[in-house]
Amino acid sequence: MLNYITWNVDPELFSIGLLTVRWYGLLWAVGIWLALMIVQKIFKHEKHPDAWVDKLFIYTVLGTIVGARLGHCFFYEWKELAEPVTFLGISFKYGNHYLSHPWELLYIWRGGLASHGGAIGILIAMYFYNKNVSKKGFIWIFDRLVIGVALAGASIRLGNLMNSEIYGTATTLPWGFIFVRDGQTEPMHPTQIYEMIYCLVTFAVTYWLYYKKEAYKKNGLIFGVFLLGIFGTRFLLEFIKLNQEAFESGMVLNMGQILSVPFIVWGIWLIMNSNKAVAVKAKK
Repeated sequence: MLNYITWNVDPELFSIGLLTVRWYGLLWAVGIWLALMIVQKIFKHEKHPDAWVDKLFIYTVLGTIVGARLGHCFFYEWKELAEPVTFLGISFKYGNHYLSHPWELLYIWRGGLASHGGAIGILIAMYFYNKNVSKKGFIWIFDRLVIGVALAGASIRLGNLMNSEIYGTATTLPWGFIFVRDGQTEPMHPTQIYEMIYCLVTFAVTYWLYYKKEAYKKNGLIFGVFLLGIFGTRFLLEFIKLNQEAFESGMVLNMGQILSVPFIVWGIWLIMNSNKAVAVKAKK
């Protein structure tokens, strides 16, 4: 029986001339497609206009990609300066390359997409989608959209695995991965797979809540469960993940955990509030 798995997958799927298709980009596209197929099924179930799905695709793609890119650049790209910079009497030890080179935010092919940034991007995009298209309420949209988003999350984490990136600390467990392409020589926790699993479990639970328990009638319940399922497990999993950037090494909680806390609190509030709302309706 193997004590570890040697992982040396080429992140490039194929190349044709100047065109290179990478597993990561393909799995991002597959994830978005799966999410929208789920939402399309839900909208048909509730007899909403087909045009809603087409417009949702545009809002979701733009919100996700722009948010994920900006999130990575401004959450994780802080580097220690050779000499601290003083501005208005405040000394700054860290700097961000993109503040002085904002045009490089467009260089997506260099890599760098953050899930928390993507989440914030979707929140903003859905605000405008609700305002301009559905007009049924901000939380109403998320009670349906996040079912598919959980499935998309699993696809994106598979992309991280194909890139040999964002993995965990060293482990002696038999399913530890040696990420050869990233220069590792000892088995590490394949946290990409762990995250795929909790995304799939969250998808299964929210799908079950929607179709079997008709939880969409409790405004915010499905969305709240999603937030706890994704960001609650993400918070815990960060304890066995390697920090993405050097500046996180001296922090009690890393950036991923800090960014997860507001979503966890919001999820708890949504679940509690959805039950209170049902209780008020029952009294009436």
